[in-house]
Amino acid sequence: MQVQVNTGNGVDNKESLERWASDFLNEALARFRREITRIEVQLTDENRGKGGSDDKRCMLEARLTGHDPVAVNHHGETQDLAIRGACQKLLRALEHTLGKLDRHQHRDRESIRKSDSLIAEPANVDSADGA
Repeated sequence: MQVQVNTGNGVDNKESLERWASDFLNEALARFRREITRIEVQLTDENRGKGGSDDKRCMLEARLTGHDPVAVNHHGETQDLAIRGACQKLLRALEHTLGKLDRHQHRDRESIRKSDSLIAEPANVDSADGA
């Protein structure tokens, strides 16, 4: 899955930040690998380096195959906390969105309810034996 990192308002976009964000998000969102084509990360410093609590904002947008994008925001004291918090929100949003699709479309998954070989036949009980 491709990860694109954009920064603004005083946040430096260093190669190490991009590499870490890509590795972290690919690992954290691995179970949605088939559904996500790209993750866009937008990091900003709301106070432009003046300090303050929760002044780093991370917006994550997951581009899904054949569906509308899913976007979340999180504020944190550091870039790390902002990214991790946004990732947790994105996981919940994807579980909710893709879970709804599962209920309505059964995305490429087989159901055991349709397999005749998995349906157990009732045991033959003979009441005349007295057992």
